[in-house]
Amino acid sequence: MAKVFKGRPIVAGKCTAPALVSHGGFNTLASFQMAMMFGDKSVKCGDQNNADLYKKPMKGTALCLPQTIGSTTGGMVLYTACATNNQPACMLFSKTIDSLAASGAILAEVWTDASMPVVDELGEEFLDYVQDGMSITVAPDGTVTVE
Repeated sequence: MAKVFKGRPIVAGKCTAPALVSHGGFNTLASFQMAMMFGDKSVKCGDQNNADLYKKPMKGTALCLPQTIGSTTGGMVLYTACATNNQPACMLFSKTIDSLAASGAILAEVWTDASMPVVDELGEEFLDYVQDGMSITVAPDGTVTVE
């Protein structure tokens, strides 16, 4: 049975992808750095401090997380992931997105051909409900359907 959540679209778009869930903060630099430095085509998460995601492929997934944490380079890292076609299919935040992640996603939307819808304010119930591998469909208005 599908469950529907409504959030705020930061980068409007649509996609369907398998969920990849982090219950802790997502350190953008630590997560993408190793894959980008060494050309890992599946973009496995390199953040050893994130037990939910460590060594799991992020490219093409619906990345579900509470918020981003860490380096001020986070926005540029997201932009670079998109510019090199190594981005998640979408990023879905249970909390309000921070300005660095938002800026990286918006710049990627404007300056690259990548598509990476971003929705925030989906609520704690969203993160409690969604599990790795569930099918996520994102609509341009911020509606997220989890099956």
